[in-house]
Amino acid sequence: MASVTPSGPAPSLRMRNIRKSFGATPALDGVDFDLEPGQVHALVGENGAGKSTLMKILSGAIAADSGTIELLGAPFHPRTPFDARRAGIAMIYQELALAPHLSVADNIVLGMEPHQYGVLRGAVIRRKAHDALAQLGHENIPLDAKAGTLPLALQQVIEIARALATGCSVLVLDEPTSSLSREDVDRLFGMIRRLKAGGTSIVYISHFLEEVQEISDRFTVLRDGRTVGGGMTGGTGTSEIVRLMIGRSIDQLYPRSLHERGEVLLSVDDLQGMHKPQAATFTLHRGEVLGIAGLLGAGRTELLRAIFGLDAIKHGAIRVGSTAADSSRPMRAGHTSEYTSPMVRWTQSIGMVSENRSSEGLALHLSIADNIAMNLRRDASRFGIISPRRLLRSAEESMRLLGIRADSASQRVETLSGGNQQKVALARLLHEDVDIVILDEPTRGIDVASKSVIYTLIDRLAAGDPARGVKPRGVLVVSSYLPELLGMCDSIAVMCRGVLGPVHPTSSIDQHSLLEEAVGTGTTGRSE
Repeated sequence: MASVTPSGPAPSLRMRNIRKSFGATPALDGVDFDLEPGQVHALVGENGAGKSTLMKILSGAIAADSGTIELLGAPFHPRTPFDARRAGIAMIYQELALAPHLSVADNIVLGMEPHQYGVLRGAVIRRKAHDALAQLGHENIPLDAKAGTLPLALQQVIEIARALATGCSVLVLDEPTSSLSREDVDRLFGMIRRLKAGGTSIVYISHFLEEVQEISDRFTVLRDGRTVGGGMTGGTGTSEIVRLMIGRSIDQLYPRSLHERGEVLLSVDDLQGMHKPQAATFTLHRGEVLGIAGLLGAGRTELLRAIFGLDAIKHGAIRVGSTAADSSRPMRAGHTSEYTSPMVRWTQSIGMVSENRSSEGLALHLSIADNIAMNLRRDASRFGIISPRRLLRSAEESMRLLGIRADSASQRVETLSGGNQQKVALARLLHEDVDIVILDEPTRGIDVASKSVIYTLIDRLAAGDPARGVKPRGVLVVSSYLPELLGMCDSIAVMCRGVLGPVHPTSSIDQHSLLEEAVGTGTTGRSE
């Protein structure tokens, strides 16, 4: 590793003409990026724009094909992540990298444990861990607690504390708020401002452009592996950043077609899960997009899982259409329901895309075609024999409809960006032609262009296409992003501490009233 020593005033980081290709595919094509001391610099762009590749080169995870890097004014050529970490570069990924069975203190010094004659120095470990947490305003986190037992937001604090304990001068935060509540986001931003005031330089990667504008000083936009723009965040509107990201303007991020409310497709009456939800009552109509808002941990995901048959229910009724399946008959209080599987729900024309697409929504090692037509392949089979050619043709049609970017329908899903993976999961629902579409955080962790495609798809699902004989569907969607719910839903209900509140027409509420209900201080009455 090249030695890194300050040589007078200089940017913390300077990357010039960085190029990287994977086979014949260029991932970075001459990218420039600067980072000043004590600055929060946002790196934005669509999935696949090259952000992660650029940061992996900086962190030593992969090597650039060409280009130069200067760190604190000196040439920098990290060969491994350990080289970068010793030089003061810390990466905090969206998927946290803690040892859940180790204590908080052990995680903070992991890999650089103080020792003498081969013996760990416990008192020094605890002091370093405490000092790092104190810098972040979290000195009350118990050092002996197992890291895996703590909430996600505190696990993120531990990762940042580890970066500080090892002498971090450049901190890279990759989608740090994708799984945090607004309260936790505010705490994280407080930590970022504290680190910035102390001279730490921060690269902030996020698809939430409102957060980029709130926390960053400068921004750089990558598109198709190239630097296409940037500047001071203050005074630059979201629409301009979006235009740079996708090469065109999005005039209407949330399309709103005419949704004609039809018959009841789903009726949930006083539903209680084994733990959550504690009480939920609502109806979903054909031609309706119904949003479920609430804080993380309120029970929104558990509600969807209970409806789809992933979790058992203790009390209540779930009726699909005009009939009730055996597994959804009203039950006496205190009695567990009969088991209902997701396969039964599929046969009842209900489809769901889970919040955790990597482990529950997709078979990552299989192809796009296999994932899209996983449940039902009648359009790709004849006499019970699946035709690979017809399977690919059907998948390619879905890829064109949703704008899935891939070399072919035979490409493995694990090689796709997050936004394209989410489109594949949604394409499976379209392939099944279900009446009821259940979506849990459908746009989490994906870029604004992919979000626009998904918003358009949700709108079309609820509107239908009478000219083509396509009936409107009913869409039930959970999202932590309130502007998203207000932009795409016809009606919204808020879940607070396991209890689902009344359903409100979107036209009668705003972000402030939704947040009040979510934290338990709202006074809005029931709207029909």
